[in-house]
Amino acid sequence: MLSLQLLAALLLLLLGLSSLQAQPYPNYHAYFTAAPKSELKWWQTGAFYQIYPRSFKDSNGDGVGDLNGIAASLPYLKELGVTATWLSPIFTSPMADFGYDIANFTEIAPIFGSMADFEQLMSVAKQLDIKIILDFVPNHSSDECDWFKRSAAGEPEYKDFYVWHPGRMVNGKRMPPSNWVSVFRGSAWAWHEGRQEYYLHQFVKKQPDLNYRNPKVREAMNNVLRFWLAKGVFGFRIDAVPHVFELAPDAQLQYRDEPRNEWVNDPDDYGYLQHIYTVDQPETINLVYEWRAVLDEFSQQQGGEERILLAETYSPIDIVMQYYGNATAEGAQLPFNFLLISDINNSSNAEAYAQTVLKWLQHMPKNRTANWVLGNHDQPRVASRLGTDRVNMLHMLTATLPGAMVSYQGEELGMTNVWISWQDTVDPSACNSNSSIYERFTRDPERTPFQWSASTDAGFSNASKTWLPIAPNYRQLNVEQQRGQPLSHLNIYKQLLQLRKERTLQLGETEVKALNGAVLAVKRSHPQDLTYLTLLNIFDGTETVNLKEHFKQLADQMQVVVVTEKSKLKVGDLINTTALQLLPKESLIVRTASTYYTYYTNGEQRLLPVLLNYLLLAQVALYLSHRIYFV
Repeated sequence: MLSLQLLAALLLLLLGLSSLQAQPYPNYHAYFTAAPKSELKWWQTGAFYQIYPRSFKDSNGDGVGDLNGIAASLPYLKELGVTATWLSPIFTSPMADFGYDIANFTEIAPIFGSMADFEQLMSVAKQLDIKIILDFVPNHSSDECDWFKRSAAGEPEYKDFYVWHPGRMVNGKRMPPSNWVSVFRGSAWAWHEGRQEYYLHQFVKKQPDLNYRNPKVREAMNNVLRFWLAKGVFGFRIDAVPHVFELAPDAQLQYRDEPRNEWVNDPDDYGYLQHIYTVDQPETINLVYEWRAVLDEFSQQQGGEERILLAETYSPIDIVMQYYGNATAEGAQLPFNFLLISDINNSSNAEAYAQTVLKWLQHMPKNRTANWVLGNHDQPRVASRLGTDRVNMLHMLTATLPGAMVSYQGEELGMTNVWISWQDTVDPSACNSNSSIYERFTRDPERTPFQWSASTDAGFSNASKTWLPIAPNYRQLNVEQQRGQPLSHLNIYKQLLQLRKERTLQLGETEVKALNGAVLAVKRSHPQDLTYLTLLNIFDGTETVNLKEHFKQLADQMQVVVVTEKSKLKVGDLINTTALQLLPKESLIVRTASTYYTYYTNGEQRLLPVLLNYLLLAQVALYLSHRIYFV
């Protein structure tokens, strides 16, 4: 009978061992266990993807991307794992600033399609569970907007819709009301012959500033938000938020001049002045709170998931944090975090990276959500700014930090800036300068068409000429080519978006440390779950680090989860945490084992301590051995 006891015990032991061998860490049942929906709102760990419509996908062969092209390409975003996509302006516009000069805030620009095309896009997005975010441009309209035409004509209802002023007399000559300079060079005031007054334009001349001290303007723009919410959009990216208010005129109805920056000698340059009266005015914060109230009211009335605001602000950190809200009012869910753009450059060491990340996390108010932005249509591409060999490591960083991540189209491929000649330059920021200095101002290089394939026009269009030239490297760098390479930028990006669904990366605590001058580490940990480490060797030297010296309670070994082409390691390999060697520009993500085993009952996820597993196995073995003995 003893042999039967041993046989039963051996059988159970073998069953246990087989489960151990089935996966490297038997105490974790699923690699990507999403956090329960009740714990997080959809946007809090969202992967947001910016589409610049002119350059994403052309469906009708005119050389300009459009809504039907976007709709046909949404399955690609689903393939990536994107939560929501923000579309740069698609509204009726004379295109003086490529859509940021809006003539009608509730119409679709014919160059992009029709309202029926937009509604079809919304239908496809809903089927794929991809949320659509629109660009909201509140600071200004086009001078071809009906509101401006009526305001210029002096119609009582619209007379004060914009910022008008008769100017000031200097030595008998009429001059602009102040010395304010446009972001796009030159005076921020333009004379209107019909009205015989100056109007303010903080951007191009064809973009007159709206007057938000007029309650009618505020309500008109609130109705713009309501219109698109009713169409099914899930929120708005707010353009140029800091510029919405300017200092009010004094008791004599005069505007103050802004002080000089002595180190800038070109009076037409935006940097010539210290912008203390034209940006970051206190009223702007409260206006964002008003817009949030419009969205919350709609959500309460219509139900469904929360609608959100993403605010574009390059303001000082203390001001940016106010956009989140205060003790009595909610603000933008995600004021954009541009620190990885503004504070990091090619020479930044690991300590600078750590300080930049912690700057946001330590300033952020309690119970708010962080976000991480690497690029957009106004900034040089990350591959050109920080190096193609850092693209993967930067995506690893933003994907494993807490909160939302925001990507600009093509960054997932490592697309680079494209040199654009003066003859091909179309960006007004550059065109308002001259051929000798335009490259300092142009944003065309980061706006070139998306690279889908090695076919004609990079698969973007079949036009004889596209609105901007195609990148010369499109045959070597495109979606089709990278899909077939396991360690391409594209496939690593897809892995990262899938990995973000893991509970630890959604809910876990965060530690960010420079292990030395070259190596940055991000630890994410969560009770009763796996611990993750993201490790970045920023420079060109080989580095050996002892992870246990920097982080408490690490196991002697950890398992590799994501690698890049820089690494000799493979997914599934075990690393020694006391002596890990990182090759030049190598980045990887590793994880440790949980002390719990994940199992499911009645459709719910449960956690069982590993030790208890073995005790239960022992009890079952003992019970079966006694049953066999007494039979």
